[in-house]
Amino acid sequence: MLNQPDPSKYKWGFIYFNPEDDNLIVRKSNPILGWTLNFAKPLAYVFLLILLLVVMLIKRLLPH
Repeated sequence: MLNQPDPSKYKWGFIYFNPEDDNLIVRKSNPILGWTLNFAKPLAYVFLLILLLVVMLIKRLLPH
């Protein structure tokens, strides 16, 4: 997970898509910007869906 990802594997400059990379979470091409998901892995979409559902649940449970 600490390896620098291949910049040619980014779609539109910000979506990392590399089926040959076993990591789900990788550093962004600019490490100052943090981490990103490898969208070649189906688990990345599951992670995003769960994150969205948690945010929606928290929003619904908080008083208005």
